[in-house]
Amino acid sequence: MIGHDAQVEDFKAAALGGRPHHGWLLTGPAGIGKALFAEQAAIWLLAGRPAGTGFEGGRDSAAAALVDAGSHPDFRRVVRVENDKGKLQNIINIDEIRKLQAVLNQTPSIADWRVIIIDSADDLNKNAANALLKNLEEPPRQTLFLLISHSPGRLLPTIRSRCRTLRFQPLSDMDVSEIVASAGVPPDDRAALVRIAQGAPGRALRLAEAGIGTLEAQLAELATRPSVEAPARALALSKSVGGKASATRYEALLDLVPAMLADIARNRSGPTLARTIRAWEKASVLAASAQPLSLEAQAVAFELAGLMAQAAPD
Repeated sequence: MIGHDAQVEDFKAAALGGRPHHGWLLTGPAGIGKALFAEQAAIWLLAGRPAGTGFEGGRDSAAAALVDAGSHPDFRRVVRVENDKGKLQNIINIDEIRKLQAVLNQTPSIADWRVIIIDSADDLNKNAANALLKNLEEPPRQTLFLLISHSPGRLLPTIRSRCRTLRFQPLSDMDVSEIVASAGVPPDDRAALVRIAQGAPGRALRLAEAGIGTLEAQLAELATRPSVEAPARALALSKSVGGKASATRYEALLDLVPAMLADIARNRSGPTLARTIRAWEKASVLAASAQPLSLEAQAVAFELAGLMAQAAPD
């Protein structure tokens, strides 16, 4: 774990100080490492709470190998699953919670504890949430639940009240840069990824495959080249983000354009500053609404590229 030392120490102190609370609610923005924390905490607990810095003692354990293989008998991870058409469901339904009973009705098999990760608890539908609540109200012995939540206000108050909350904050740019570098991201892409990550390394790593350094260079060129060249360049860029294969590049574009316009505005003055601010305002609204409204990707990209071109100096 990088950047969440306090949370690691709080969890370890509770686990080593006796019987830890049976329910933990891990809250904070998406992409900042809550799921990674939950998995590493689970492995450390299943490995017998080995000594060492952070959760490192469990890294090379048999428990880690079994969790990685999806075959640890005392570990379950509840997530959204695909429907009959092969599409990921929007919710976690009650069937996924009912499946837990097979492990909850038994004593731990090879570890001292059983660990259940719910990723994320925000996705539980009403029936699933109520079914989970019953387990939290009457937890089986030696069972620990780790609930990941990006929006805890959406959860049943009774679920929140049965859990100990562990709050996570966005990481520093230095920590995000370290994580991105350790993942093998090319140096040319790192600075842009750190900038748009906003403290969420998961977001940066998700966008890493987009070739973000090249995309940023194309956008920067739009903001510096003569306006007569803008339509052709905008069209070429928009074609590069069309189709399912370019979905990650499109997502990166939605983040990059408002961020880059904001940076450019800081070095502008007079009429160019006013024009850049107007472009940033329009780009921010368009980028935020593009995916929720299912707007056509190439059309959105073309308009964003055009707004980027409006930042070109007079």
